[in-house]
Amino acid sequence: MARSSLGPGLDGILIVAKPAGPTSHDVVALVRRLAATRRVGHGGTLDPFASGVLPIFLGHATRVVEYHLGDRKAYRATVCFGASSTTDDLEGELTPATGLAPSRAVVEAAMTELTGDISQRPPAYSAIKVSGRRAYAMARAGETVVLAARDVTIHSLALVAWDDTDPDRPVAVVEVQCSAGTYVRALARDLGEAVGSGAYLGALTRTASGPFELADAAPLDEIRAAAAESPTGLAPYLRPIDDGLEALPVVPLTDLEVAAIAKGQFVRPAAGLPAAAEHYRLQDPCGGLVAIATATAGRLAPDKVFVAPKAATTPPGT
Repeated sequence: MARSSLGPGLDGILIVAKPAGPTSHDVVALVRRLAATRRVGHGGTLDPFASGVLPIFLGHATRVVEYHLGDRKAYRATVCFGASSTTDDLEGELTPATGLAPSRAVVEAAMTELTGDISQRPPAYSAIKVSGRRAYAMARAGETVVLAARDVTIHSLALVAWDDTDPDRPVAVVEVQCSAGTYVRALARDLGEAVGSGAYLGALTRTASGPFELADAAPLDEIRAAAAESPTGLAPYLRPIDDGLEALPVVPLTDLEVAAIAKGQFVRPAAGLPAAAEHYRLQDPCGGLVAIATATAGRLAPDKVFVAPKAATTPPGT
């Protein structure tokens, strides 16, 4: 059955290799201009000094951002010992540590204690709201900011390089895999406290955001060049809307079922339902994404529909 899309424009996921410097909002604004569309969102903020994977969702793909908010993240972080920072990273005011600089062995032992399910206190300079105000705005105004600790998971934490050329200020490069909501700069701060020294985040690269990896990300210059003549130049860089949602079971639909879903109707799929899940991906006979749905008593209720009803045709001679 021929089916129409929900309209013209670019729809899909663009994996950007964000450089250090611009904000995530800056990157979104650039892609919005290059793609000539206002429907653009991103899958997890990166601080300006950080680089790496920044998934950008265009057009109808913006409707699946919520399913990626809990994606696991991976980072390569540079942790500088011997000083603490007001912002827990290189952009804050540094205060020399009073304790002895740690050895590599001491740091590796402390990292073991920071792996797994931990309680983490977010940085005072963060976007968390306190009584309706951003914590960073309060901190910049000289107000004392006390943020409640939150539970996060550090799936893995490994030291991959150690530089003690300056014995009073050794530097570690670590690789982190963590749950969404983890502050890597807070992890650097806590690592410094755990070894009786100070520490702050000196550099950060996000190497993966859920299924999206840095090796597959396009640099901004390449994206600019692709869209130089027309926004359609970005099309080869776009991944399907449901890329990365493989955890959502697929339900194949017949043409008649696709037509019903396109109208927002419930259907009882002829193919039946796979294992129970919170959400399902509905596909047409050609494997195209039709909708994301929930199930109630064996029937599928469309939650997000990505096709429009087929236009009715007028019989000849009427």
